[in-house]
Amino acid sequence: MNLDRVIAVRNNKTIYRDGDRCLKVFSEEFSKADILNEALNQARIEETGLNIPKILEVTVMDGKGVIVSEYIAGKTLSQLMKENPEEKDRYIELMVDLQMEVHGKTCPLLNKLKDKMNRKIGEANIDATTRYDLHTRLESMPRHNKVCHGDFRPSNIIIAEDGTPYILDWSHVTQGNASADVARTYLLFWLKGDIDGADKYLNLFCQKSGIDKRYVQKWMPIVAASQSVKGNKKEREFLLSWVNVMDYQ
Repeated sequence: MNLDRVIAVRNNKTIYRDGDRCLKVFSEEFSKADILNEALNQARIEETGLNIPKILEVTVMDGKGVIVSEYIAGKTLSQLMKENPEEKDRYIELMVDLQMEVHGKTCPLLNKLKDKMNRKIGEANIDATTRYDLHTRLESMPRHNKVCHGDFRPSNIIIAEDGTPYILDWSHVTQGNASADVARTYLLFWLKGDIDGADKYLNLFCQKSGIDKRYVQKWMPIVAASQSVKGNKKEREFLLSWVNVMDYQ
């Protein structure tokens, strides 16, 4: 394996290119079960027919777990938005179309989104009353079984050299309510400071899907609380600032 070319560095993971292969190398603290579960989830998503890099193998190198998948040559939507700001609206529309395609799939063996969120809310640094309110609100939300990416953002969409879009990083995938996935993407735009992009994305998604924007907004405090248990201090503070915004007009 050739680990000379680093593609990306993320929390406790480093991603390398090795020819036509992509190597995701996990730090020693990752359990074998978590690494195998991520690979299994990605393999399950392959079976839905979505355009994603295919898993080639799971191995160990220097005591670290490694997921080996296809390398997709191209540029991410994040890169393209920076290079071609005048095309941003078109890229956001492509992003919405891809996310709706994801939500059109089912994968019965994936973990349940509600179960994951309930667990994360229980770990969040918020008072017991607010935590109870969030658990109650979450339980009242309709139960769906749509594939939810969990980290759907421009940097996780790559446009291959032949123009084919591929969706990357399925480590957070679950099955559940698509509006929670949309709320997560909206907050990711905010975390990047792109408020205009966030609003354009949400308005277009609701327009194309027919989902009431107020319904997506009801998910935002729940999603923010569940996501606040990870990330840096600034991100946690931002997410927790959304937790008390319990109702929207």
